[in-house]
Amino acid sequence: MTGPLVTRMRAFGTTIFAEMSALAVQTGSINLGQGFPDTDGPAAMLDRAVQAIGAGANQYPPGPGVLELRQAVSEHRVTHYGLSYDPVSEILVTVGATEAVAATVLALCEPGDEVIAFEPYYDSYAASIALAQARLVPVTLRPSEGRFTFDPGELRAAVTPRTRAVLVNSPHNPTGTVFTRDELTAIAELCQEHGLIAITDEVYEHLTFDGVEHIPMATLPGMRERTVMISSAGKTFSVTGWKTGWVCAPPELVTAVQTVKQFLTFTANAPWQLAVAYGLRHELEWVAALRAGLQDKRDRLMEGLSAAGFSVLRPAGTYFVQTDIRPLGFSDGLELCRRLPELAGVVAIPTQVFYDRPERGRHFVRFAFCKKDEVIEEAVTRLKRLSS
Repeated sequence: MTGPLVTRMRAFGTTIFAEMSALAVQTGSINLGQGFPDTDGPAAMLDRAVQAIGAGANQYPPGPGVLELRQAVSEHRVTHYGLSYDPVSEILVTVGATEAVAATVLALCEPGDEVIAFEPYYDSYAASIALAQARLVPVTLRPSEGRFTFDPGELRAAVTPRTRAVLVNSPHNPTGTVFTRDELTAIAELCQEHGLIAITDEVYEHLTFDGVEHIPMATLPGMRERTVMISSAGKTFSVTGWKTGWVCAPPELVTAVQTVKQFLTFTANAPWQLAVAYGLRHELEWVAALRAGLQDKRDRLMEGLSAAGFSVLRPAGTYFVQTDIRPLGFSDGLELCRRLPELAGVVAIPTQVFYDRPERGRHFVRFAFCKKDEVIEEAVTRLKRLSS
C-alpha cells in the first residue's frame, strides 16, 4: 500500500491558504493572503439569524432549502438581471458556492469527461473535477492592456469530443478580471455549438469597481437553458462563515445537482438561510456601501504596492490585487511569499498554485484588500521596507 488516500486526490494536500495563514501567525505578519473580511455583515441581517435561532429554526430545513430564501433569490435574479427562476423547481440552496460547484460537477460529469476552466482558478475546482474522475482542461488568462483575458482561439482549441462543461468564474478569483460581454459571448457560442454546459461561479457578482458591469452568462441568448448559475451570501454580505449558497438552473439541471447534494450535506443552516433572505431583500444598500469601501481599499493597497516596487494590475472586481514581482528582482512567487514576512511583515499568496502549469503564473503574487482601513494602512507602511 502507498497510503490510504485514493490516487485521484493525492495531488491535493494542505492548501496554500493554511500554510500562509500559519506563517502569518508564527511571524506576527499582516495576513493579506486568505480572502475573508475582518468586519461583520449588516447588523440587521445578523440579528435576523439570532432571532431565527430563538424562534426555533434549529432543525433540518427542506432539502432544496428554505422556501423564503429561494423566493428571495428568485426576486433578486429578476430585479438585477431580468432572469426568471421558479423558486420551487429552479433554485437549490447549498452549503456555500464550493458545495454548489462540487455537486454540479459530480452530477453532470462522467469519468473521463473534460471540464474547461480558466487558469489561474480557485483551488476547489480541480479537486471537484478530480472527485468526479473527470479531467480539468485549463485555458490560461494572460495580462493584456492592464487586465487578464483569454485567447478565443486557445479556448476553441481546448474543446474535444469529451468536453462536457466550461467552468466560468466572473468576477474572477484570483485575477480580479470581470469578463466582458464579448468574452462571455465567445464562451456562449462555443457552448451552444458543442452542446456544453456552462457552470458559472458568480460569488463576487456585487463586488465590481469603476462602474464595470457584471454580466451573468445566463442572460446571453440561448444560455439560460444550459447554464448552472452559482452564487452565495458570503462575499456579498461579508459572512463567509455562514456557507450559504445557491444554484439557479433549469429544472432538469437543478434536479441532477440536488440528487448529488442530498448525499453530501442533505441540507444545512436554517437560521442563516432566513437571515440571507432578509439580506437580499433589504440590505443591498449596505452592499453598495461595501463595494465603495472596497474600491477605496483597493486603490490604497495598489498605490502602496506600486511604491514598494511591484508591478500592479488593476482588478475590476473581487477582493484581490495581482502583482508582478519581477521588478523587485524576484522570479518565484512561492519563494517571495515565504520570505515576505521577514522582508516586510506581510503575508500574501503565490498565484502559481492556482495554475495547472505553474510556470505561467510563477511571477505573480496575490494580495487581498478586504481588510479594515487600519490594516491596509499598516500593510502599506510595512511594504515600504521592500523599496528601502
